Amino acid sequence: MKCGSQSCFRLTLSSFLQNFVVPAPGNAPQRSSYAAVFQSFTGKFLFKQGQQVHAHMVIRGVHPDAFVAAKMVAMYASSGDLCSASWIYRSIDEPSRLLFNSTIRALSLFRFSEDALVVYVKMHSLNCRGDHFTYPFVLKSVADLELDFMGKCTHGLCVKDGWVFYMYVSASLVDMYAKCGVMGDARKMFDEISVKDIASWNAMISGYMRDGTIDFARSLFDQMPQKNIFSWTSMISGYTQNGLGDEALQLFDEISREESEVKPNWVTIMSILPACGSSSALERGRKIHSFAREKGLDSHPSVLTALIGMYAKCGSLNDARHCFDRLDRKSLVAWNAMITAYSSHGLGKDAVEMFEFMVRDGVSPDGITFTGLLSGCSHSGLVDIGLTYFDSMDSIYKLEKEHEHYACVVDLLGRAGRLVEAYELISKMPMQPGASVWGSLLASSRSHHNLEIAELAAEKLFILEPECSGNYAILSNMYAEANMWEEVNNLRALQKSNNVKKTPGCSWIEINGIPHLFHGGDASYALMENIQLLLKEISDKIKAAGYVPNTCFSLHDVSEEEKEHSLATHSEKLAVAFGLLNTPSGTVIRITKNLRICGDCHTVMKFVSNLYNREIILRDLNRFHHFKEGSCSCADYW
Repeated sequence: MKCGSQSCFRLTLSSFLQNFVVPAPGNAPQRSSYAAVFQSFTGKFLFKQGQQVHAHMVIRGVHPDAFVAAKMVAMYASSGDLCSASWIYRSIDEPSRLLFNSTIRALSLFRFSEDALVVYVKMHSLNCRGDHFTYPFVLKSVADLELDFMGKCTHGLCVKDGWVFYMYVSASLVDMYAKCGVMGDARKMFDEISVKDIASWNAMISGYMRDGTIDFARSLFDQMPQKNIFSWTSMISGYTQNGLGDEALQLFDEISREESEVKPNWVTIMSILPACGSSSALERGRKIHSFAREKGLDSHPSVLTALIGMYAKCGSLNDARHCFDRLDRKSLVAWNAMITAYSSHGLGKDAVEMFEFMVRDGVSPDGITFTGLLSGCSHSGLVDIGLTYFDSMDSIYKLEKEHEHYACVVDLLGRAGRLVEAYELISKMPMQPGASVWGSLLASSRSHHNLEIAELAAEKLFILEPECSGNYAILSNMYAEANMWEEVNNLRALQKSNNVKKTPGCSWIEINGIPHLFHGGDASYALMENIQLLLKEISDKIKAAGYVPNTCFSLHDVSEEEKEHSLATHSEKLAVAFGLLNTPSGTVIRITKNLRICGDCHTVMKFVSNLYNREIILRDLNRFHHFKEGSCSCADYW
């Protein structure tokens, strides 16, 4: 009779267990016999059978010794039952090295790192020395907790006991030092290994990427004699996290080719998508989504969650919601991604609704949830609702209010013109207010023309972030609006003495997968003549429709004509003109700007969306603006 290997295994096991559980008279199983049975269950998803054999032991009054207990711990751990595994370990009065190893391994693999180290300390206190099975999992727990001092002590014991050059121990030492951020010691250990396995190379690459020493990571990657998917994914993830999306995408293209021996997995897809989101590369993100779908990777929950973030940051909220709805079981991370998506698009009511759905679904919010929720309330003017949620953090959800939550509420109150309340909240904060708090107050002060509070906020910001030119610009413009030219000159002198350089405004637009970058006032672009002609046409049309340039957003010590010309060449206006010239009628124009859009450009975008029948989605430093038929999704509350 022919059968599959798994079926044959179960038939043989069933026959064996029948004789084991119901033995012939006078042939009761010995205690040591149970060890082989539990070992045969380990990793085979035979949890129920393991419980039955354990019950059989209890009924027969057989108490496991350290050897049998070690096999039981391994069986229960492989089935995910850490409680039973830990209970068995604790029931043994004299644990053996094998039992200690099984328990440490189980706890370490399930990220109960502190518990794993407690067991290891007990093992050491009983003068039971570790071996090449002990130390890799001890070092993994040390790395998870970033306890570099304990890692050094463990390293010393590895050297003393002669295990340091066993492949898995040495690789674990490299990984431990790298994850603890001690790259000097990691590199020293790495260089001492005569035969380096791929795990050691990968640990060094990941460590260098976390440390921000990208060139070292790339150098090692290029030197690797053999690369696996973890090597490629570590580089792609590292580039993305360090803001080098183009480099990440180049590597992804290389590994995605048909001739590539190593193929992307779901972790690779999850790692590359933020690179598309950061640069608003929607077309590129859609191609990666299509690739993932073809390979059967787009149904993984982590990939769907990453797709939510990518589509939201690229301005395609409908696609983000579609990916969210595809999730069968929605994790807290997924709920947070969707709440943050609605908030960044200024849809505070939708963010609130999503939060209430999440709570009803039995998912408890965390600090990230409330940052997104409060931000959404702020951008939508939901002041009272936002304050209620802020109060509920500690009273209902038992969450500690962090600095970013106070920053959101200061912004919430400030945008509504309640500047005194915002300032009073800052004075009552249980921690030192940082730049984001004072920055929110400064921006609100400008919107509501409160120079007194603006000066208070700016004074703090000049100390907290002296290199930020935007703070100087806001206060300088407020002084100029009030004709306080002496203060303007003093502020410019202070900025110059502190060597603070102005951050140039720039915008970019993606056409056929290719990004096009524009700087304010830049006339060097290849098609600038056509862009300027269209801008002149736009200016004439929108003025005829009632547009009046708002020159308060331009320099204050030049003529009105110069102010108007300066406004006309803001980077987002250059980008929208380029989009009109290079996309078919009816195509959505998507623009990203590195700074906050100014009020005049915001007005122009509304006129253009109506007169040219185009939807314009503009992402600035703070949020998204959806312009359509002459209005903006922010309802001019931004």
